[in-house]
Amino acid sequence: MSKLKLKEDELKGLQEAVQKVNELQLQIGGIEAQKHELLHIIAESKNALGEIQKELEENYGKVRVDITTGEITEDEEHSPKD
Repeated sequence: MSKLKLKEDELKGLQEAVQKVNELQLQIGGIEAQKHELLHIIAESKNALGEIQKELEENYGKVRVDITTGEITEDEEHSPKD
């Protein structure tokens, strides 16, 4: 049985398509690694925010803080009812 072979242009097209898919998969892997790292940074940032919120609650009670001005107002949900 004789071996068949692709035409040169068919082989080149096939190789380019496979290479493109491989490159894209490699890029996706890099992006996923960055995503994973960023998710860890978000978790750490949320923990830090939680600590700050806990400290502020200890100092000021259950209040609302305007993060632009720093103004503190009573949290109506947690204020004593008359």
